[in-house]
Parts: sequence; C-alpha cells; structure tokens
Amino acid sequence: MFNLFIMMMERVGLIVLLAFLLVNVAYFKNILLTREKLSSKLQLSGIFALFAIISNFTGVEITANRIISTDLLTVLSEHASIANTRTLAIGVSGLIGGPFVGIIVGLIAGTHRFFQGGGSSVFYIFSSPLVGLLSGLVGAKMAKSKRFPSPWQAALIGALMEIVQMLFVFLFSGTLSEGWDLVKFIAFPMILLNSVGTFIFLSIITTTLRQEEQMRAVQTHDVLELAAKTLPYFREGLTEASCREVAKIIKRYTKVAAISMTDTHQILAHVGVGSDHHIPELEVITELSKAVLQTGKIQIATSKREIGCSEPNCQLHAAIVIPLTSQQRVVGTLKMYFTDSNKLTHVEEQLAEGLGSIFSSQLELGEAEVQSKLLKDAEIKSLQAQVNPHFFFNAMNTISALMRQKPEQARELLLQLSTYFRANLQGARQVLIPLEDERRHVAAYLSLEQARFPNRYQVDFMIDDELSKILLPPFLLQVLVENAIRHAFGNRKIDNQINVQVIRQVNYLKISVEDNGFGIAPEKRQQIGLEVVDSEKGTGTALENLNKRLIGLFGKESQLHFHENSFGGTTVLLMIPIERKEGE
Repeated sequence: MFNLFIMMMERVGLIVLLAFLLVNVAYFKNILLTREKLSSKLQLSGIFALFAIISNFTGVEITANRIISTDLLTVLSEHASIANTRTLAIGVSGLIGGPFVGIIVGLIAGTHRFFQGGGSSVFYIFSSPLVGLLSGLVGAKMAKSKRFPSPWQAALIGALMEIVQMLFVFLFSGTLSEGWDLVKFIAFPMILLNSVGTFIFLSIITTTLRQEEQMRAVQTHDVLELAAKTLPYFREGLTEASCREVAKIIKRYTKVAAISMTDTHQILAHVGVGSDHHIPELEVITELSKAVLQTGKIQIATSKREIGCSEPNCQLHAAIVIPLTSQQRVVGTLKMYFTDSNKLTHVEEQLAEGLGSIFSSQLELGEAEVQSKLLKDAEIKSLQAQVNPHFFFNAMNTISALMRQKPEQARELLLQLSTYFRANLQGARQVLIPLEDERRHVAAYLSLEQARFPNRYQVDFMIDDELSKILLPPFLLQVLVENAIRHAFGNRKIDNQINVQVIRQVNYLKISVEDNGFGIAPEKRQQIGLEVVDSEKGTGTALENLNKRLIGLFGKESQLHFHENSFGGTTVLLMIPIERKEGE
C-alpha cells in the first residue's frame, strides 16, 4: 500500500502541475470568470475531460492486490484494475462548472475507462457521471453566490466523491469478497490523495483569481487616479498644451512605449518612443488613424506595417487607436504604442477601451462647461448692454420724449423694452430656442433703435413661416444684426440696408445677414469671430463668443464666415443642422 501511495502522489502531482500551468493562462481565467455561459461550460467540459483521460492513461495497474504496471495504460489485462486520479478531475470539474460540466466529464471519463477494459469496468459509465453530478450540485450552489468552494470544502467533497467511487468498486468488481479486497488495498491512498489533490487544485484556482481581483482593484485605482489628473486638461479641450500633459500622465500610469493624441486633422502630442518623427502639427497621415476617425471604432495594429509609420527605423511595432468622442461625434484619437507586439494583450485592449470612454466623457463635460460659460457670458454682455447708459438711458429718453406727443408709440416701446429684457433672460437659460422667439428678440431691439433714429436703418427679413419652430442658439440673429447696425455704416444717415435671410437647405438652415456698409478691412476679416479685434466701437467679443458657441454645439462646419459683397458691405453666412422643438 505504501508503494501505491507514493505512486499515486506522483499522479496527483502531475494533475496539480497541469492545473498550475492552466490557471496562469489568460484564456482559462476568462473561462472561469464567465463559467455561467454555455460556451464556457463546453470549454470547461473539454479541458477537464482531457484531464480525466490523462488520469486513466497514467494510472497504476493492479491485479490481485499487486502493482503490475506503471507504464502508459492504453489497454488493461482481463482481471486488472486501475488506481488513478480520474475522480479528482471529475470532482473538480463539477465544483467549478456545475452539474452540466460534471456529468459530461464523468460520462467521457467513464466511457474511456470502460474501453480500457480490465475486469467488470462497465459500471464506471454510471459511477463517473454520478460523481460529476454530486460535485456539480455543490458547485452550482456556490456559483449562485458568485464564488468557488473553499479549499477545505473542496477537500471534503473530494474525499466524499472518492468514497462514492469506492462503493461502486466494492459492489461491482467481481464478487463482494474480491471487491472488498481491492477496496482495502486502494481506498485509503486514493481517498486521501484525491482529497489533498482537490484541496490543492482549488487553492491554486482561488489564489490566482484572488490575485487577479487584487490586480484589477489596483488597476481600477490607477485608472480613477489617472482620470482625476487628466480631467483639468480635458476641460480645456483638445489643444497641443492640454494633450501634451495628458499624454505624459497616461504614459506614466500605463507603462506603454508611447502615447499619441490627435484631433481630426493633426497630431497634437506624442510622448515616448518615436517622438523624434511623430511630431505635433504633422497631419494625421496613417490609414489606421483615418479609419478610427471615419468609423468611430477602436483599431488594433500588431505589426509595424499595420501601424503605417513612414519612418523605416521606427521602433513601434503594435498600437491601439481609440476614438475620442463628444456629443456622438469623433473629435480625435488616443493612441497607445508598444515596441513589443506581445505586450498588447486583452487586458491592454480593455484598459484602452475604458480610458477612451472616460476621456470622451471628460471632453464632453469640458465642452458643456465651455458652453455654459459662453452662454453665461452672452447673458452678462446682453444685460450689460441693457443697463449701459448709451442704450438704456437713450431708450428711456426716447420713450419719455414720445409720451406727450405720441403716447401710444411710447407705450409700444415700453412693451418692446420689456420683451427685449425677457428675451435676454430666457435665452440665458436655454441652449436652443425656437426661431420665432429669436425673431421677436431682434424685433424688440430694432424697434428701440429705429425709434431713436427714424428711417436710418432698413432691415428686411426673409424667413419662411414654416421655419418658426426650428431651434437655433439664442442671441444668434440679435448679435449679427446689432453688429451690423453698430459697425457697418459708420456715421452714414441714409441708405443703410440690412437683409436677414433664413432658408432651409435639406437638413440645414442657411442663415445670412447682409449689409451695404463700408465693409471690413481684409486683415480684420480674417480675425473677426476668432479672436478679439479692436475697433472704435468695440472689441468683437460678441462675435467671438457666438462663433465659439456655434462650433461647440454643431462643429466647425457651422462657424461664421465673413464675405465682402461686390456692391460693398459684408455678408455673414453660417449653416446649422435643423432641430425642431419637441413635439413638432
């Protein structure tokens, strides 16, 4: 019996070694973590069935309570039996995969044992699935609470499963006397070692998964810390300065070879290997990046050729390119580079996808904050215009002068002044308003200006009634019309014409504000709407603010365009996507 005990320890050691190698494979870890899925159950069945068959082949052949052979056992002699670790493999399969896996593995292992021959071996076809079922029921109960049996619980189950197998051996191995003799010879080493082997097997699995959870916890902590440190920079948007700092932070936390960031046109930052030729301000030229910008989906390159770098000595051999989105449109990319393609694993892919989602949310949050600030600035500037002595007092003086001679007109101007204030307050609280509301806002402003300067300005509107519910940013028309009145005509008192046109072109609104004034100097026309432009009557901040709001809401295709008219004056043109008021 002692010799059998030593030999069985060797077999258990082989199974434990295979278990150790297996649980350190990422593929097997993923199967364990998704063991409730049918595909995972089928894969677990195949893996443990292979373990059980190996146990049959590497068993110890016994005849008349004597060890006959320890070679690879393909076929047994007529009256031989086997001492092996088959029950260990079946029991563990049930504890991990549940009844379905345990029964499948038991059926395969029992059938294979039957075909090996030796004595009355047909009962293994029934006893092995029974062991798989019983251990599987325990495993299923544990799986409901999202855990595996503890090693000590597994050891107890392993011993009980071997006792069940010994009961079948006693009852069906020839006569009861022959069965009892065989059980006495093999029961103790097989029960003990099966229990110990199951203990070690589950210890390896639970320890490895616990380490995996700890690593994920550390990784989650790092990702959260990374997100906290990058947030202030992403609030600034995708600029060279902000992206350079973000790239440094990401590289420090992810330990990749290089980090690169782009907008939709050019490289904004590159930190790490390849920084000598992946230079900011270069256009986005690789097909890999273009594919991400066009499709909005992650792209993975596992070779230098797939990366598409034109530099022959580039050391970057693998990359993950993640889209950065804001308001459901791609605004840039984040690239994680590797000098060794083997380091680009499933873990890195999941990390990259998670970072892409976090950074996209941060960009969207930053844009929302910018929009809020711009809208607040618009509110403040608009309210300041109302309380400015040159506006407010002039309006009140005009109304006062009309009260005796034209009381009805004075009353109407007071109502228009009220409408103007109310429109300012409403627009300050909303991102988009109906076109008809904006039209009333402009009408109120014009009535006040034209009361001061009768017949000085001729403002014509060409707007279809069907467009009245279309949504657009507040203060859009008001800012453009006011800008034309204040800056286009100088001190000219007659023939000052402004034409406002809003027409529909498929899914866009085409808005133009045309004047016949003195025009804008070419050098200023390139700057206006993009930066502060000093002039005698203002700085152009209202147009700059409006332009930024348009770009933030609808993209660069909706920015303001300034054109010189052939007959003199300026036309401001823009296109915005059509949005309707809810219910329209």
